Amino acid sequence: MPASFKLQVFAVVAAAFLSGCSPKSSEQAGTPAREKEKAPQSRVSRSPEGEAVITLDAATQKTMGLETAMLSAAQLGPEVKASGRVLDVSSLASQVTDLTAAQATRQASQSELQRLKTLAGQNNASQRALQAAEAAAARDEAQAASARLRLEVSWGSALAGLDELPILTQSLVSLSNALVQLNIAAGETLPAVPTGAQILPLGANSPPIGSKFLGPAPQIDPQMQGPGYLFLVSPNSSRLTPGAAVAGYILLPGEPQSGVALPREAVVRYNGTAWVYRRTSDQTFVRTEVALEQPLTDGWFVRKGVKVQDKVATTGAQLLLSEELKGGGVD
Repeated sequence: MPASFKLQVFAVVAAAFLSGCSPKSSEQAGTPAREKEKAPQSRVSRSPEGEAVITLDAATQKTMGLETAMLSAAQLGPEVKASGRVLDVSSLASQVTDLTAAQATRQASQSELQRLKTLAGQNNASQRALQAAEAAAARDEAQAASARLRLEVSWGSALAGLDELPILTQSLVSLSNALVQLNIAAGETLPAVPTGAQILPLGANSPPIGSKFLGPAPQIDPQMQGPGYLFLVSPNSSRLTPGAAVAGYILLPGEPQSGVALPREAVVRYNGTAWVYRRTSDQTFVRTEVALEQPLTDGWFVRKGVKVQDKVATTGAQLLLSEELKGGGVD
């Protein structure tokens, strides 16, 4: 067989072999790329106003445990923000004990004086004994007055004049009640007599504590430098302890302001701001900034950002913020 013929046969065989080993068509080669799992679609979009809108179907909302609440109307009377502390009543207890003892001694000497006056009228008591009794009665009267004056100077006439002061003092010592002094800013005055106050323990996420107004504090707190007012927390179910710093709102008479009661669990914090998630349809939520004006028993009094009958996420509000962060909707 000629050499040229052998070369031709070899070329044909090589071409066939190479053809059988060649890559598959471009359509076949691209199949794995198309079969790759598509990236999940974002649940966060933008409204025409530029707000981030989170869209969740009913099944997803149920899985996340989302719950909403409709906001109700609330009214709040005039108030003044204040700060203060729970008072240590050890000196009050000591002064009340002194006053009680002095009053008892005065009563005894007055009774003795009346007895001797009666006897003297019957010529059964000497003039000297009568004069001694009169001196003792005058001395004990002065001591009782002095004890009351010291109490008024230290704690104010309103507190010192309470009829059942010894019983109240005992309740303060046992912490079943608490005495709080609230101070407003230096240079400010209250336009009317307070009707009470809402006390807020610092560093505790607890509802406000109602208190009864007793009267003005007799002394200015050296740190606050503003007028002070005494309030009684009864009962002291929150276990306020002497020396604890508190904030508060002094309540005043007057026309109430209208707003909404916002549930505490609806509030989420982000970048130092308070937000809620309003439900704008069955499947959409929009994050809305709110101004928390004053704590209520079950939430916050709010006038800006939301309105009556708005629906806000309560259970699961933090999950909505996480969903928005994940979807890139947070500025």
